[in-house]
Amino acid sequence: MRRTMARASLHTALNLLAFALIGTAILAFTYAQTFERIAQSVEAEKLKLISQIVPQDMFDNDIIKDTLDIKADDLLGNEGTTTAYRARLQSKPAVLVLEAVAPDGYSGKISLLIAIRDNGELAGVRVVAHKETPGLGDYIEIARSNWIKGFDGKSATQAGDWKVKKDGGQFDYMAGATITPRAVVKAVHKALLYFELHHEALFAPSEPIKGEKP
Repeated sequence: MRRTMARASLHTALNLLAFALIGTAILAFTYAQTFERIAQSVEAEKLKLISQIVPQDMFDNDIIKDTLDIKADDLLGNEGTTTAYRARLQSKPAVLVLEAVAPDGYSGKISLLIAIRDNGELAGVRVVAHKETPGLGDYIEIARSNWIKGFDGKSATQAGDWKVKKDGGQFDYMAGATITPRAVVKAVHKALLYFELHHEALFAPSEPIKGEKP
């Protein structure tokens, strides 16, 4: 009797283990497939935004292949390696597109693409992703507002005080929502400073640029 019960218990345990392994495998496969699709979707959206801030007449190389790995750096807010896209015209540096993160948005991080001309002026800025409050934070998206175009043509020196007008700067903000624009303005300014510090290395064929984090 005891042997029969033991065998039954063992059989049940083995069945449960088999179901657990199968379930785990299915979940892992589903995650892998979903993660890949999400990554492809994010990359496609990123390239779409790049085409908005780096028009075709500004380069004649393949900027999708002419890239550089950027290590984590406090000025960019990136926690891991990101990609810099390099636009060249007649083999000369034209525009660099950096990925940056504003860590202090109202509802979390705001991911940005920042295009900087070789002379240090901004060619454009676009928001890749954010979790800001709908209706208040959405105006940083180009599809909903032209606010983000206020960075066009600005540089680290030309823009004066890199603050929103409420704080004595020159950048507009939406009434009742100053945290979001503050975060974006600060992140863009820091990206410009990063560009100035690493200008030559960013366009040179080299190893990934080391970050400033310890």
